Amino acid sequence: AMGVFVCPMFYFEADDALASAAGKAALDQRVGKVFICTPDKDLNQCVVGTRIVQLDRRRDTERDEAGVVEKFGVNPQSIPDYLAVVGDSADGFPGVSGWGPKAAALTLSQYHHLENIPKDSRDWHPSIRRASALSESLFRSWNDALLFRTLATLRLDVPVFETVDDLCWSGPRSDFDAQCQILRAPDLRKRASRASL
Repeated sequence: AMGVFVCPMFYFEADDALASAAGKAALDQRVGKVFICTPDKDLNQCVVGTRIVQLDRRRDTERDEAGVVEKFGVNPQSIPDYLAVVGDSADGFPGVSGWGPKAAALTLSQYHHLENIPKDSRDWHPSIRRASALSESLFRSWNDALLFRTLATLRLDVPVFETVDDLCWSGPRSDFDAQCQILRAPDLRKRASRASL
């Protein structure tokens, strides 16, 4: 009724829809910049250069690819691997025992993905401290780490919209007044009308 595009999700998670929408919108040359408006860590994997960025409205911060590297110590493509070992309480998986943000950043900045990490800790880059303990923990929990990475990897093939034109807002529909009365939000109609001018 407000005239806002709605994309209901029945079989996919909202984060997958956001990732798919961001990727699809970025393909349209008319789009100058795509903002993913959520502070969720897993959506950092969708950031591309300065074209697709993450906006955290609560903290009033915008994070581009350099910002992802600054915050997590890894490129956006390594975020699922990072979350696999560190864990993500928002998505309900614990990560790998003994792996914290610093160890994950140091290791994945060298190897980028779990499969690239040498099995023998003596082959690890010398900048990584506690390589032996980290290696033992990772490879002891290898299947869990791969499962956690799968859980942290967002889908980019969720059906969201046909073209970015579907997202254009032209203001509230005629039945919006009735919805505002049901919601007991008379001011909402005025605010929506002002925004549509």
